[in-house]
Amino acid sequence: MKKLFLGLLLVLLTLAALAPAQAQCVMCKSQVEAARAERDDYDVAGLNKGIVYMMTVPYILMGAVGFFWYRRTHPKRPTDR
Repeated sequence: MKKLFLGLLLVLLTLAALAPAQAQCVMCKSQVEAARAERDDYDVAGLNKGIVYMMTVPYILMGAVGFFWYRRTHPKRPTDR
C-alpha cells in the first residue's frame, strides 16, 4: 500500500511539474508568429533545435531512472562456469 501511495504521489508531482512547460510552448509559438509578421525571412531552425534539446532531457532522465530501477529490482544472477 505504501509503494502504491508513493507511486501515485510521484506521478502527481510529475504532472504538476509539467504544467508550466506546456505554457511555454504557446509563448514560443506566439513569438515566432510575431517575428514572422515583422520579417519574412525569419529562420526558426534555432528555435526548433532548442525545442528538441529541451525534449531530450526528460527522456534521458526517465531512461536513467528506468535503468537504475530495473537494475535494483532485478539483481544479477550468479553464473555457473
